[in-house]
Amino acid sequence: MSQTRSRPMILTAREIMEKLVAFPTVSRDPNLDLVDWVEDYLASHGVPARRVYDATGKKAALYANVGPEVAGGIVLSGHTDVVPVDGQDWTMDPFAVTEKDGRYYGRGTCDMKGFDALALAMVPYALSRGITRPLQIALSYDEEVGCIGAPPMIDDMLTHLPRAAAAIIGEPSMLRPVTGHNASSITDVHIHGYEVHSSKLPQGVSAIHEAGRVLGWVNDLNDMLMAETPDPVSAMFDPPHTTAHVGLIAGGTAHNITARDCTFKLGFRVPAGDDLERHEAALSAFLTKLNATLRTRHPNAGVTWDRNPGVPALKPETDGVAEALIRSLTGDNGTHVVTYGTEAGQFQERGYSAVVCGPGDIAQAHQTDEWIDKAQFHAGEDLLKRVIDTLI
Repeated sequence: MSQTRSRPMILTAREIMEKLVAFPTVSRDPNLDLVDWVEDYLASHGVPARRVYDATGKKAALYANVGPEVAGGIVLSGHTDVVPVDGQDWTMDPFAVTEKDGRYYGRGTCDMKGFDALALAMVPYALSRGITRPLQIALSYDEEVGCIGAPPMIDDMLTHLPRAAAAIIGEPSMLRPVTGHNASSITDVHIHGYEVHSSKLPQGVSAIHEAGRVLGWVNDLNDMLMAETPDPVSAMFDPPHTTAHVGLIAGGTAHNITARDCTFKLGFRVPAGDDLERHEAALSAFLTKLNATLRTRHPNAGVTWDRNPGVPALKPETDGVAEALIRSLTGDNGTHVVTYGTEAGQFQERGYSAVVCGPGDIAQAHQTDEWIDKAQFHAGEDLLKRVIDTLI
């Protein structure tokens, strides 16, 4: 564990971002070097941090309470992982911050080490302002592979910290208050067939042919959902209905052998007005029936599937504290929802009032030569200072 420093680290938000970007915390790799640095930074300001490790012990979320340990504070939440740069033709070092043409370039500058840096820069500011309600910093891992690291972190926060009044999740939103986003899940499906020469097709079971039945179910579901009149909440989204999608599929051995295996990933994206569980239940019922049918054709045939935990929707709140806070500070009273998922739904699911609001444009995330507009970054810093001022 890190040790308390005798003198505080005095760094600008940009300097903190440079430190964070320099750690190549791609989701497939450990993030503990970054966590060590953040823990040292917090300790230098007299702020203890708590880690929540993953099952391997090679990754950890980190959170801290700045100021008095009382209820009613504000969480600034971000993630420490970034997507890979493999196969991208970067024109500069992706793991360094390069300033050019009014932009800060580097992997994670937009999504979302830029916001993480701003949140950490608020620590000495909050302490200098003499806040009477706490600022809580929450940094997760593995957001980019399914928001895996946030739930155990939030659960641990609820055990060890007073509950905050609002959670601000700093995904890039151009500093607009985003009050709704999709739920999502991915199910890994494996069709097990029985191999015979294709000239003896009726004696075998083609896993690829049977996968086609599932794809047909997906197409029929999408057609049905597109034809429905959306509920008022879902109508705010684009598209205003749930979608099912298969983006990866593999199977077969040769053109003249019935396929023994076919695997694919089936994903749902569900606007906040719909219910992810009903679609998951319908899929499970269809696969259960298909499995029973295939078992009658051959004992080795069948279907197995495994659903990931999924990401809950962020639902617009009635009189939401987090939404009201950001609207009061930005003057933005527009309706803003997004079709991607964030950890905001996981905070909300655990009883926090939550809103997505961070600098930068999601269109720049994950891209070659990822960047955040310099003016947006510093506008984000000004906004967070005003957030901190509400804690005095």
